[in-house]
Amino acid sequence: MVEREVVTGPRRPRRQARRPATSDIDEQTRLGDVYLRGLMRTQLRLGLAVSLSTLGLLAALPVVFALAPGTATPTIAGIPVPWWLLGVAAYPLLAGAAWVYVRQSERVEREFTDLVDRR
Repeated sequence: MVEREVVTGPRRPRRQARRPATSDIDEQTRLGDVYLRGLMRTQLRLGLAVSLSTLGLLAALPVVFALAPGTATPTIAGIPVPWWLLGVAAYPLLAGAAWVYVRQSERVEREFTDLVDRR
């Protein structure tokens, strides 16, 4: 009767499991702090860009009416055009700015999640 022999590969040291980057954020390590500060800085920059551009467009209307008095005289249904622009047309502008902000904010968060998951 032949004795059985077990053949195995060479012993290798066990690899340490990598810690997910989310644990750095949860444990509030320096690396997690860097990740969060980067995310917050990007979101702040996005918020400021959308807010300032929207405010700039809305603030430009009265300036245009003051510099070009002829633009303030036409009326629609007895209401001056500047009132229509400031009272009615401003809302679609604000809704559009909000839509852009939400879409870009979701993109930033998606990129942040991908960055954290890749690590």
